[in-house]
Amino acid sequence: MWLAVEGALEQGLLYSLVALGVYVTFKILQFPDLTVDGSFPLGAAVSARLIISGWDPFAAIAVSTLAGAGAGFLTGILHTRLRISALLSGILGMTALYSVNLRVMGRPNIALLRERTCLVVLGELGLPDWLGPMLFFMLILVVVYALLSWFWKTLLGLSLRATGDNEQMVLSYGTNPDVTKLVGLSLSNALVGMAGGLVAQYQGFSDISMGVGTIVVGLASVIIGEGIFGEKTVNHAMVSVMGGAVLYRFVIAAGLRMGLPSTDLKLITAVLVVAALATPRFRSLFRVASRTS
Repeated sequence: MWLAVEGALEQGLLYSLVALGVYVTFKILQFPDLTVDGSFPLGAAVSARLIISGWDPFAAIAVSTLAGAGAGFLTGILHTRLRISALLSGILGMTALYSVNLRVMGRPNIALLRERTCLVVLGELGLPDWLGPMLFFMLILVVVYALLSWFWKTLLGLSLRATGDNEQMVLSYGTNPDVTKLVGLSLSNALVGMAGGLVAQYQGFSDISMGVGTIVVGLASVIIGEGIFGEKTVNHAMVSVMGGAVLYRFVIAAGLRMGLPSTDLKLITAVLVVAALATPRFRSLFRVASRTS
């Protein structure tokens, strides 16, 4: 039982980075970016390739983050320079990254079970197997949250937020919305690439198909988090989507624990998203009923 709880919490912390990345594009930029299905395995592929090449595992995560940012930047170029629609730009980026990921790995998958990953380093520090990864992932989330909280208060961060609300208003104030879109897409996919690099080291392998459904997981986390925990401010929304990612993983773990086949996970995800979307409606109906009673 404890192993299931531990695994769900650790995976929830890791996929919180994906949820934050999806939140940046879908909620702040209002940009339906599907690149994450390619940038997630790209981060994993880069991390795995560098580790088997003798790189420091923490440096490998940093490069995975940069690789993810590059993937988002290229999608942004397709949209802002070539004027390809947002949805199609993401699809093209995701499709191209499949071949790129294969090139990076050189084969469909790379095993890291005998390599020196971040978890191995944490074990060398004397931390228990159950505590080390959890503390490490929490530390990363705290740092990312602090940096994002600071970024949203800067002029560029405010411009990025305004771009999603009213692009013409941003343009009237002398800010190029194409630049803010490039920054937002790069930032989003940098977070997703970092998550991919961490997940590869956590699982002990990188696989070409590990990005399938990443966008669904990210969107589910965002919708569940905001539907249950609310989104009064940007900082509140970020905490909510991280909570949604953890809650999503716990529900999935509970479903598997009860004997549900893994083939039903997509159905569980759909039910969770519908429930989260319907929560505000149920709340309003409950308030109306309580007032009239």
